[in-house]
Amino acid sequence: MDWIVLVGAGVMESVWAVSLDKSQGFTQMLPTVVFAIALVLSMLGLSFALKTLPVGTAYAVWVGIGAALTVVYGMVTGIEPVSIAKIALLAGLVACIIGLKLVGGDDVAA
Repeated sequence: MDWIVLVGAGVMESVWAVSLDKSQGFTQMLPTVVFAIALVLSMLGLSFALKTLPVGTAYAVWVGIGAALTVVYGMVTGIEPVSIAKIALLAGLVACIIGLKLVGGDDVAA
């Protein structure tokens, strides 16, 4: 359950990052509201995951998911240029995120 919540929190990180950009310095109401809601959900999810996952692993996964999705959003919408190198690097980032899950060691020492 903690990993599912962490992935959702990573998705919300991407949502708040894109909404922050679209808010144009908090001058646009709807993106500002979406930003605030996504930010709170993202932080709550990360906080929940940190109850059982090591902070380094959880933070790396959270940031990695948020960063990868934000770049993919930018490429899909035409805001960011698309290149084979970027796609390969994003695939590597995703592979590293999956690797962090696979190496185990999820239990936090008491």
